[in-house]
Amino acid sequence: MYSASDLRKGLKVSIDGEPFIVTEFEFSKPGKGQALYRTKLRNMITGNSFERTFRSSDKFEKPDLEERTMQFLYSQGKEFHFMDTISFEQITIMEEQLEDNVKYLIDNMEVQILLFENRPIGVTIPMFVNLTVTKSEPWAKGDTSGSDTKPVTVETGYVLQVPPFIEEGDKIQIDTRTGEYLTRVKE
Repeated sequence: MYSASDLRKGLKVSIDGEPFIVTEFEFSKPGKGQALYRTKLRNMITGNSFERTFRSSDKFEKPDLEERTMQFLYSQGKEFHFMDTISFEQITIMEEQLEDNVKYLIDNMEVQILLFENRPIGVTIPMFVNLTVTKSEPWAKGDTSGSDTKPVTVETGYVLQVPPFIEEGDKIQIDTRTGEYLTRVKE
């Protein structure tokens, strides 16, 4: 059980049976009266945000959250299937829940899945992934009319800008936080 004095940015609390994360936090103590805790909360299931002020006497439950390491197996339409690496239990997550992470998922990739009451509500993928370039337009040497990058398509279907020396079949490292090319990977 948390009290209002425990509130801070990043804390996960349960309000009315749903998990919320504190995204902004401000403490104020007026001259007279109780201390006030102004917060901005985001619902971890729906993604909706709202502002709320709490008094020092307010209490919060800890949400029933669990994080498990799971392995991505395959996708079928808009459904993505994962397997728990310990119990071998399989779960399905819809494409909307994965958001931009869909661009980087490859078979057998290990990810962290956040569960609320055994329902998946979030997926954390590695910060850096190595993907193979499947489509690359040839770059004309001496072409100075454009920029010094060209678009390529990687094995997941994601299109990004890379330096002109990257060719089909090359393995590249991508930062999943920004979606940008980092380096060519030698095997």
